[in-house]
Amino acid sequence: MDRANTLSHNEKKNEVNALTTIYDFSAPDIKGNEVPLSDYKDYVLLIVNTASKCGFTPQFEELEELYKEYKDKKFMVLGFPCNQFGNQEPGKEADINEFCQLNYGVSFPMFSKVDVNGDDAHPLFDYLKENAKGLLGSKAVKWNFTKFLVDRDGNVVERFASATSPSKMKNDIEKLL
Repeated sequence: MDRANTLSHNEKKNEVNALTTIYDFSAPDIKGNEVPLSDYKDYVLLIVNTASKCGFTPQFEELEELYKEYKDKKFMVLGFPCNQFGNQEPGKEADINEFCQLNYGVSFPMFSKVDVNGDDAHPLFDYLKENAKGLLGSKAVKWNFTKFLVDRDGNVVERFASATSPSKMKNDIEKLL
């Protein structure tokens, strides 16, 4: 387990501010295996908090299309299920994985459920929120399917709202490829 996952909330905040890229983080994948995000060094990343029972859930289809279209150019979508918004991701990881594969053919990496806000927020999301603030400078993730675009150097480039269709991000992604 990496250091950022073992600290108190205040220590986490200080540690997050000292980190320079997303490559300093790791997270368990949907099957529970710890994955260092440094595995995605030199990739353009789209990091998304997801939910299976949300009005935006059909975005999985467009996320998969983006992934398939650009994966050969070192583009990766990383899905992080979250149950903090309207209890829209109540299932266990195996259920989430099965749902995503059967209903949307998701083949991009999915991770274990995380909190994206609050004291138990995964440090990765604290870092993303600090480096790509939302509307009017807010840090909190407002809902499921908030998307963070990260360049090949691990810098957070932009945050997209839940309502932003993944297909509308093509130009932003292509600029980084």
